[in-house]
Amino acid sequence: MIAYIKGNLTYIQDESVIVEVQGIGYEIICANPFVFQHLLNKEVLISTYHYVREDIQVLYGFKDEDQKYLFTKLISVSGIGPKGALAVLGTVNVADFVGAIEREDDKYLTSFPGVGKKTARQIILDLKGKLTTMISISSTDSDHELHKEANQNLAQLDEAKEALKALGYSDREIKSVLPNLPNDENISTDTIIRKALALLMKN
Repeated sequence: MIAYIKGNLTYIQDESVIVEVQGIGYEIICANPFVFQHLLNKEVLISTYHYVREDIQVLYGFKDEDQKYLFTKLISVSGIGPKGALAVLGTVNVADFVGAIEREDDKYLTSFPGVGKKTARQIILDLKGKLTTMISISSTDSDHELHKEANQNLAQLDEAKEALKALGYSDREIKSVLPNLPNDENISTDTIIRKALALLMKN
């Protein structure tokens, strides 16, 4: 298996990055390729999962080992394939997601694309108690409050993205600035939009 790729980040696409290693360009599919934007044309090390089936071989890439570990566990759940797992990883905080599984929080889990109630219950059934070793998760009231705040911020980002689309910006352009947008529940949607516009006008 290919555990990681280390080389020069030569290109960023909507769903993948290209890393050149000794003259060979490896295409690596990522949840949000633009998290690597600041490393374009520089040496990069990307954790990878080599997905092999009879009719396909794909390299999936992750910004850290926690994301990779969660990906491997998600694709072991009945009803979730690599695309579904990437859709989750594209917007999730790993600790929040693990906490939701431990609390059996169906509502949080079904907020992700492609995760219905049946799949959410399957995730809880298959993964509860199996992910806490990688991240310290507690079930205190403060954790519930953090979870609430994370959901609120996710909603603000969604509103901001829709507003930017209405202004004529493409998904690619919006994705390129997402990693640099404020991640704070106390910041308004308008502030996020203004920050995004400032970044987009620089590009």
